[in-house]
Amino acid sequence: MRHFGHIAPEVRQRLFHQEPCEFSADSPARLLAAALGATLYSPATRPRLADDIVKQTGRGVVSMVLCLEDSIGDEDVAEGEENLVRQFTDLAARSVTDLPLLFIRVRTPEQIPDLVRRLGPAVRLLSGFVLPKFTEERGMPFLEAQASAEAASGRRLFAMPVLESPELLYRESRVETLEGIFRAVDKYRERVLALRLGVTDFCSSYGLRRAPDMTAYDVQIVASVIADVVNMLGRADGTGFTVTGPVWEYFRVQERMFKPQLRRSPFLEGQAEELREALIEHAMDGLLREITLDHANGLLGKTCIHPSHVLPVHALSVVSHEEFSDAQDILRPERCGGGVLRSQYTNKMNEVKPHRAWAERTLLRAEVFGVANEDIGFVELLAAGIPA
Repeated sequence: MRHFGHIAPEVRQRLFHQEPCEFSADSPARLLAAALGATLYSPATRPRLADDIVKQTGRGVVSMVLCLEDSIGDEDVAEGEENLVRQFTDLAARSVTDLPLLFIRVRTPEQIPDLVRRLGPAVRLLSGFVLPKFTEERGMPFLEAQASAEAASGRRLFAMPVLESPELLYRESRVETLEGIFRAVDKYRERVLALRLGVTDFCSSYGLRRAPDMTAYDVQIVASVIADVVNMLGRADGTGFTVTGPVWEYFRVQERMFKPQLRRSPFLEGQAEELREALIEHAMDGLLREITLDHANGLLGKTCIHPSHVLPVHALSVVSHEEFSDAQDILRPERCGGGVLRSQYTNKMNEVKPHRAWAERTLLRAEVFGVANEDIGFVELLAAGIPA
């Protein structure tokens, strides 16, 4: 599979200076963590789940979470488990290639070995598990169960812990909780693909819910947690992990208090004014701003609960030609001793040593999401990816 693989090759050639690379569930973990992109959540009880997965693959989805936790009722868990086994078996029997990375969000550690056993040969389609309300105390049994299930099945399985517990939110216990989380995920580092932020649960602890005009970063209690998670778990010194952005809850706005946050000029230049109006109508201007702030704060990828959110996440993850040029300049072998140079775009300073970690991350993102041509912006990428 590859990002933007659902659009025609000749269109990709027009859009990209460097096309996104191909990858599979067996690719190196570092590449997969960067490539997760918009991870689409779906309740495990959906009766046509196998068809849904195939359909979303054709729309550019490369990672999905099939949820047995908060998205279904307590009374529906057994039905959800049975449905997952049926749907995975159905998918395994089809001659479908390039399926997304598939993860199951479980409730208890015991579900992990049980589901792996029940999936049988269809476990080859499973990439791992999403672990809810993760702390050191609650998370270690999940990680131990996954390690055992992996050994029993012979299938590489990744974990994606969700950071959403009140202990992480509360100021008096936050640092201790983060230190414990680090100990747990560091012990199983080779199998922890990414850390996911559960911002909806953070808000619920204070009876809050951000409006479609607001991003997670406008809610100060949430922004402070994101900052501390990245500070302690997302460092670029080799000890950190990929941290993904929080879910965007909205997909249509009935009434708006503040002005839209999308400037007209990029859309006028791309002759895409209708696209701008559609994005505003469906609350995408807030989503686009939040994705931009995710990147600025060290997050990559995003939890998504609606298919319409996938393309904006991917379009804004493409590396611009200018970013690519800067990153390449900074990482040239002859500049390993440091120094300062003017960018090829003659609009900024590139300082080799301080910007090195940024450049390395940028080239990894360029590998999986591609590099846009000089005259291509996110508007063209959005427009090209929308089904006709």
